[in-house]
Amino acid sequence: MNRITLSILVTIFLALVGVAGDFFIKLAGNGKRFVELRWFFIGLIIYALTAFGWFFVMKNIKLSTLSVFYALSTVLFLTLVSVFYFKEPLNIYEGIGVILAVVSILLLKGFA
Repeated sequence: MNRITLSILVTIFLALVGVAGDFFIKLAGNGKRFVELRWFFIGLIIYALTAFGWFFVMKNIKLSTLSVFYALSTVLFLTLVSVFYFKEPLNIYEGIGVILAVVSILLLKGFA
């Protein structure tokens, strides 16, 4: 496996880890208090740990290429977490918006 392919796979993994951080931040705001500090700090630590992976990725691929794969992965992973874990319904306009976001990111890939 070459460095570019490995970097893209690491980018997708880091997007998944970032979504895990988003998940805990969402939990932090869903509690009875203004912020549930335990979940907030877990999310914060997860975000901080991804910096090491980003350093590796950014050394090996262009930032514009990285952004395309990161954005696409994040859109899809966050939508799945929102719908299947938090049971937040996706109306038709939001569904079309997600599809158009994916299409726009794929179009941008051609220029990255």
